[in-house]
Amino acid sequence: MTNQPYGYGHGYGQGAGQGAGEGYGAYQQPQPQAWPGQQPAHDDPYADQQYTQQWQGQTWETQMQPPVAAAAAVEETSYLPPQQAPPQQAPSQQAPAQDGPPQGGGPEYGPATLGGNARVTDAQRARAEGRSPIIEPGTQPAVLTALLGVLLAGGAALGTYALLVPLVVLQGVTAAGWFRLNGMWPARQGIALGFLGALAADAALLASDRSPGAILGTLGVWVLLSLVLQLRSHADPDERMYGLMATVAAAALAIAAGGYLAADADAVTVGAVAVAAAMVARALPLPTAASVVVALLVAAGTGFAVGGMEVSGAGLGAGAAVCALIGHRVASYDYPSRFVHFTAGVALPLAAAGPAVYVLGGMAA
Repeated sequence: MTNQPYGYGHGYGQGAGQGAGEGYGAYQQPQPQAWPGQQPAHDDPYADQQYTQQWQGQTWETQMQPPVAAAAAVEETSYLPPQQAPPQQAPSQQAPAQDGPPQGGGPEYGPATLGGNARVTDAQRARAEGRSPIIEPGTQPAVLTALLGVLLAGGAALGTYALLVPLVVLQGVTAAGWFRLNGMWPARQGIALGFLGALAADAALLASDRSPGAILGTLGVWVLLSLVLQLRSHADPDERMYGLMATVAAAALAIAAGGYLAADADAVTVGAVAVAAAMVARALPLPTAASVVVALLVAAGTGFAVGGMEVSGAGLGAGAAVCALIGHRVASYDYPSRFVHFTAGVALPLAAAGPAVYVLGGMAA
């Protein structure tokens, strides 16, 4: 037996036959087989070293080394190309993918999770896909706006209390539509607060012989009331601020619609009919710029015809239509839903035109 323990000294330098054969007799070193056309193994001075390195004996060195399979796996995965997120799918294709069971029993990951954002709004998805987040209400809300405008004009012709009925409907739909447009639903307290502010303004107008100061006074009181209620809330500061702004804006729009009640009956008739005609013209299948121009021209012509063939009537109709188009644009913003179109899309054009009807009607008189 050699003096080298366990054949460690000869394992890598002197060949496996001497070191391993004496140290571990149970393991026989296989003789190298020469391939056709190659030199025999003994002609290669490093042949014994190559086969020595492949020896599977249990020496101290092999016990301390990590498993070969694990090292190979790490080396294999280190050269894998980086994984990329799958292409963005349409919302209609994402819904079945999210509701269906995962394939292969593994966890299911949607495109938003792979992209680093677990919650993506419809407006953000529309921007990412190159689509516009501005969606106009369309023909049906425009027809409802025109119908409500005709009811306001007819109520003004009949008397104050006849005007009050469609006005209250307009104010309630305005408060509800504004909260839904801002993504806050259900928001019963905010909607009720805005609607109660509109009713308080209407009552103050009737009590003060339709003085416009009643609108400003009620608006100031309701802003203070909304602030106090939001300060008593236990929500996060950001949520409280967002709720405060939504409540104040909803109350302000609903109260501002009371301008129809403060304005002269003839001005209400001209302005409401002009807004109705402008919204129908705006819904025509035309480019946006052309549609806006056509709507303004139609409103001015309607105001001129209903206002007794006077220039003041045309100016009143055009001014009311400008405010109505602004309200229409707001109701189209940020990828709104169908419910938004049938609430804010119907009410905001008429509500925004209320102050213009009062101001321009007073100037025309």
